[in-house]
Amino acid sequence: MKQIYKSKKLHRLSFLVVALFSVVSVMNSCKEDDEDEFQDYLVQFEVKAVKGTGSGDPVLKTIVTQVGVSQNTTFNPPGITWKSDEFFVNSSQSQLNLDANALLPNADSKLIVTLYVDGVVAKSDTAIGSGTKDASIDYSFLEL
Repeated sequence: MKQIYKSKKLHRLSFLVVALFSVVSVMNSCKEDDEDEFQDYLVQFEVKAVKGTGSGDPVLKTIVTQVGVSQNTTFNPPGITWKSDEFFVNSSQSQLNLDANALLPNADSKLIVTLYVDGVVAKSDTAIGSGTKDASIDYSFLEL
């Protein structure tokens, strides 16, 4: 009789251990990740026209920026360098675009468009030559 009693006690104890292990396993598997699927990045657009050798000055004509589905167009910005303010973009926006055109005076003149993400050059494009030149950047956070 004593052996049956010990057997039942052992059976209950093993059931309790298995139940406790199951609860702990389920709790660990259901724990939410601390990392979000999307994160914020500090972004800045830059457009620069370089004169090159020779006479004449470059003229920026049009700059188009797009973040997600929000588009902004700037016509005839003053000077030969244009920078957007720094702003935060959530990676859920996924797509960033920068397009610019300029009238360049010399064969070695350049139109340079640059995208900075967290203060580092993420992508850049350069158009070289005289006349109206275009430069364009398409960037996706999905590439990170």
